[in-house]
Amino acid sequence: MAADKPAPADRRAHAVARLADERIDHRFKALPPDADGLTVGELAAQRRNLFTGGFTTPVLALSAERLEHNLALMEEYATRHALAFAPHGKTSMAPQLFERQLAHGAWGITLAVPHQVRVARAFGVSRIFLANELVDAAALAWLAAELDADPGFRFICYVDSVRGVELMDAALRSAGARRPVDVVVELAAGDGARTGARTEADCAAVADAVAAVGTLRLVGVAGYEGEVPDATPERVHAWLRRLVALAEEFDVAGRFKSGGVDEIVVSAGGSAWFDAVADEFASVPVLSLPVLKLLRSGAYVSHDDGHYAHLTPFNRVPSEGALQPAFRLWAQVVSRPTPEQAFVNAGKRDAAYDLDLPAAQVVRRADGAEVAADGVTVTGLSDQHGWLRTASGAELEVGDWVGLGLSHPCTSFDKWQLIPLVEADGTVTDYIRTYF
Repeated sequence: MAADKPAPADRRAHAVARLADERIDHRFKALPPDADGLTVGELAAQRRNLFTGGFTTPVLALSAERLEHNLALMEEYATRHALAFAPHGKTSMAPQLFERQLAHGAWGITLAVPHQVRVARAFGVSRIFLANELVDAAALAWLAAELDADPGFRFICYVDSVRGVELMDAALRSAGARRPVDVVVELAAGDGARTGARTEADCAAVADAVAAVGTLRLVGVAGYEGEVPDATPERVHAWLRRLVALAEEFDVAGRFKSGGVDEIVVSAGGSAWFDAVADEFASVPVLSLPVLKLLRSGAYVSHDDGHYAHLTPFNRVPSEGALQPAFRLWAQVVSRPTPEQAFVNAGKRDAAYDLDLPAAQVVRRADGAEVAADGVTVTGLSDQHGWLRTASGAELEVGDWVGLGLSHPCTSFDKWQLIPLVEADGTVTDYIRTYF
């Protein structure tokens, strides 16, 4: 008798476990030079200390405790509000974190472009929501083959135009696709917003185009409230009510009756307004089929010390908990030319800077003592240098390490291929591999 096929979770775990077999070499920034030739698993087993174990600066550290806190908090939040959760994987592009998100109850993983879908599939992710319209013929041919080969693979993507539907249909027919691709009509967040059909009439025309082809199957509606122009709570709630109403209108019109659809997908949710999504999705009426209320927030996994620290919905609903910033970039002072100025060896190649500059938080002396970085301000970044302004009395010497808080997780993860996962005492327990 043939052996039972491994369960999807087992296949994912096995694929992630294989990351420990990768050899360490010059490709990976900041890792100890004497670790070259070790596998990632061998280095992790040594449990080196970030500050005394031979790591070079700059080095990005991900807090083990804060990461776990954030994973658990969003799992609890989604459960409390009866939401399915497909966190946006483009934030980290880290299969180890995908696996932990799924272990914390995520329905699946959201992604943005075909390459990211291929990464997730390589690591066994069986439910993927692509928050984009997919019209690339080569990617669609790959997707058709992937769907045909794996009956357990669930894939959903946006459609927002009749032309897009035509291109998808032509590519899938050319590829000989046997399974239809599930799609949701994307409602734009308003005039001047990003993608999406602008009006309900436009959405209906796209739905009609889907119904006219055999390669696609309409399963719901979706959008991104983070693109609401001049967003206020009132405007975001109003747009979300439009999205819910669109799902109801489509259902009343019988648009979900064909193709064996067994649930209606209603999806939204970035990292700034998921409280509004929870509020409005709680009001989704009873439809002809069960409703999958799918939240897609992604930045929560590491949170930050800037952009999302200000925008997080937990600021509005503190009774629901609080995310914790899990990243710290450690850089070393390499120049102190004047009492008012210093330079560290981390710049644009190492730190996110698209939304806010890093913030100096702590100074670590040569003897291991840590003090608050009072009077130290990051004023600019060159490619490989950080410019610091130092106020009168700020104690900072060449050789000191400066711990920097970062803004915008999405452009922090993408600068590092292997990120130390660090416990509060500095012990490095694992290394998070990214694929950008």
